[in-house]
Amino acid sequence: MRDGDPRLLFVPVSGAFGMGEFARSAAIARAVQQRWPAARIHFVLSRQAPYAAGAPFPVTLVPSSATFHSAVVVDLIRSWRPHVVVFDNAGRTAQLRAAQRCGARVVYISARDRQRRKAFRFRWMRLIDEHWIAYPEFAAGSLTWNERLKRRLLGRPTVRYLDVIFARGPPGDGEPAASPQRGEFVLVVPGGGTGHPGARDASAQFLQAARILAAGGIAVRYVGPADAADGAADGAADGAADGAADPLFLALGVLPQAELAKLMRNARLTVANGGSTLLQAIACGAACVAVPIAGDQRERIRRCVAAGVAVHAPLDAPAIAARAQALLRDEPARAALALRAHGLALADGVEVALSVLGRYIECR
Repeated sequence: MRDGDPRLLFVPVSGAFGMGEFARSAAIARAVQQRWPAARIHFVLSRQAPYAAGAPFPVTLVPSSATFHSAVVVDLIRSWRPHVVVFDNAGRTAQLRAAQRCGARVVYISARDRQRRKAFRFRWMRLIDEHWIAYPEFAAGSLTWNERLKRRLLGRPTVRYLDVIFARGPPGDGEPAASPQRGEFVLVVPGGGTGHPGARDASAQFLQAARILAAGGIAVRYVGPADAADGAADGAADGAADGAADPLFLALGVLPQAELAKLMRNARLTVANGGSTLLQAIACGAACVAVPIAGDQRERIRRCVAAGVAVHAPLDAPAIAARAQALLRDEPARAALALRAHGLALADGVEVALSVLGRYIECR
């Protein structure tokens, strides 16, 4: 047993592109801090990550993702001696071993098939206490016979599905500004991350699709990265000067996740990327058009379409708008998507994480 306040180290994959792992880890870290105010939290992040400078927790910066800087991570673990280390799609054997040797509980989160396979190697299974699969079972896939056999042979780690991660808003947080009544608008969300290789113009395609929808007489709320939102605002200002501003289009910039969830619950239809944003929208009972902006999202979208909780559109503005318009014209199909999404009753992944971390924090 250790003395002192509980210490949790988060090591998410990080870099110039994407921010899903950081957003997930940060949501869990904030919830830990809300429930256990004495908990001390530390992150390891890449200097290349656009969000690193504004991270709300103490950070050790490394030149690129922590996976490639084992010496720094191992030294931090040995000196800081955390009670729990959470590796999110990141980590090397030396890093996991250092955490285990210092007496920390080791949590590994896998969000892609490659990382899931790494976590199910015997060498890693002996080092990991908890393996959390980042998405719902229907989207990520059930445990294979080989994975089940390995767990039976070793008796570890515990495997859980996080379903959907939602950041918590402040107590008593109200509706976001400019939120219309339920069912009166389409929500377009390319995601808050940075551009992925091969899809660097994703936000621009989503933004153009949103404008096409608005030009067709549909109220649209666009929630996207600051540069795209600023561009939309500039365009609206230019349009106003010409007397041609579109009153049906509103760019809200990047919103806190709790506010975004409220918009998802109120939207008639949500157009989202195929990452965490899509699962969040489904958890809110939204009818969804899913657009892949990264390679690993295609299979996730395929599974969501097979489950009848989303329809697919390619990363092309006219195609996205056409798919959304068709679904809006077919009310039975739109309503069926929303009903099936609501029926999944996906779990709050933050609560799943807290239930485990609480045991480690309170019984240390």
